[in-house]
Amino acid sequence: MDRPLRWYDYITINIYWFALTTRSQTISPLILPLLVQQFVGEQAKGAALGNIRLWALMTAVLVQALMGMLSDRSTHPWGRRRPFILLGSLGELVVFVLLGFVAGTQGSAGYTALFALYVFSMFSSNIAHAATQGLIPDLVPEQKRGRFSGVKALLELPVPVIFVSFVMGRLVSQGQLWTALIILMVVMVICTVLAMLVPEKRLDQPPFPLDWQGFFRLALMTAVFTLIILGMGAVVRWFLSLPLSDGIFKSIVTIIGGILAMGVAVALGVIASLRIGVGKDIRYRPSFKWWVVNRLAFLVGSTNVATFLVFFLQERFPQFAGEKAAAPAATITMFVGVFILITALPSGFLADRFGKKILVAIAGLLAAGGIGVMLLFPTLTALYAAGSLVGAGVGLFYSANWALGTEIVPREQAGRFLGLSNLAGAGAGAIGAYIAGPIADAAGYTMIMALYGFLFISSILVLPFIEEKRIRSSPMVG
Repeated sequence: MDRPLRWYDYITINIYWFALTTRSQTISPLILPLLVQQFVGEQAKGAALGNIRLWALMTAVLVQALMGMLSDRSTHPWGRRRPFILLGSLGELVVFVLLGFVAGTQGSAGYTALFALYVFSMFSSNIAHAATQGLIPDLVPEQKRGRFSGVKALLELPVPVIFVSFVMGRLVSQGQLWTALIILMVVMVICTVLAMLVPEKRLDQPPFPLDWQGFFRLALMTAVFTLIILGMGAVVRWFLSLPLSDGIFKSIVTIIGGILAMGVAVALGVIASLRIGVGKDIRYRPSFKWWVVNRLAFLVGSTNVATFLVFFLQERFPQFAGEKAAAPAATITMFVGVFILITALPSGFLADRFGKKILVAIAGLLAAGGIGVMLLFPTLTALYAAGSLVGAGVGLFYSANWALGTEIVPREQAGRFLGLSNLAGAGAGAIGAYIAGPIADAAGYTMIMALYGFLFISSILVLPFIEEKRIRSSPMVG
C-alpha cells in the first residue's frame, strides 16, 4: 500500500462481507430449500437438500484453501486480493441469472441443474471469500485492526441479516424470486465496485513458495471426512428401512439412531482429520482433540437449524405452506443475528473474568434451551424467543470457544492447528444436513430439531476433557 488509510477504507476493505452474507442468508436458508421442495416433492426433500449441502460444503473447503494460497502469492497489477474478488463476483452473477431460469423447471432435471449451480456458487463465492479474508492482514497496521475488525463484524452479520429479513425474505415469501435475485445482483455489483477501490499495491514477487503439500493434505482430509459422512448416511438410510411399526417406539428408535450416527460421524471425522492433518503428535494433545469435538458438535446444531427452518415452519404452521415460510424464517434469523451481536461483544471480557469453558457450557445450555422453546411452544412469538436464545448461545460460543482453542494450540504451530477448524465448520453443515435429511423425511422436522438440541447438550459433555489454562490475578502489593 502506497498511501495512508483513510476513513472510507473502513468501508471498502470490509464491504464485500455484506455481499457474502446477503448471498448466503438468501440462497441457503430461503431459496435453496424451496426449490428442492419444488423439484423432488415432500417425501424426499430433506435427503435431497442434505445431499446438495454435503457436496457444496466440501467444495467450499477445498476452494477456499486453494484460492487463499494462490491469492497470497499473486503478483497481478491490481494487487493480491482484488482480482480474485472480481472473479468470484462474476461467477456469482452468472449463478444468480441461471438460478432464476432453473426455478421455472420441474422434476429431476431441475434438481440436477440446481445441484450443479449451488456447487458452482460455492466455488465462485469462496474464490472471493478467500481473498477478502486477506485484506485486513494485508493492509491494516496492527494498532488499527481492532477497529477495522469491528466494522467487518458489523457488515458481516447484523446489517445483512436485518436486510435479508426485511427485504429478501419478504420477496421470496411473496413468490417474487426474480426480484430477489436482481436485488442480490445489485448488492453484489455495488459491493464489488467498492471493493475494487481498496488501496492494494502490486507484489514484485511471490513472498514464499507454493505449498502444494499442505493443500493435498487438506484434500485428503476432506475426502476422508466425506467418506465418513457418506457411510453414516448409508447406515441411517438402512436403519430407516427396517420394518418398524409407527408410533412412539419408532420415534424413540429413530432419534437414538440419529444421535448415534451423528455422534460417530463427529468422533470419526475429528479423529481421522486430526490424524491426517497433525499426524501422530495428536496423541499428545488430548485437549485439542476434545476442543474440536466440542466445536463440531455445537456447530452441527447451530448451522443446520437455519438449513431446515423453512421446512420446520411448514410442518408446524399450516398457514406457512410453500414459499410463505420464507418470511418468518428470515425474521427468526434476524433475531438470531441480533442476539449473536449482543452476546459476542462482551463475551471476551466475560471469558477473561469467569473462564472460557464456563461460557462455552452456558452457550450450549442457551442454544439447547432455544430448541426446547421451539419444540414446546408452537407460536411465532415463542419462535422469536427461541431464535434469541440460540443467537445468544452462538454469540457466546464463537468467541469463547475460539479463545479456548487459541489457548490450547502450540503457539509455534497455531496456524497449522487452528486451520483445522474450517474443516470442522464445513463438516458441521454436511453432517447435520446429509445425515439428518433422511430422518426428517421419515420422522418429521420436529424430530431433527430435537436432534440438534441434543448435540448442543453433547458439546457440553466433552468439556471436562479439555484443560483450560486459567490466568490468576497477582495479589496487589502495597
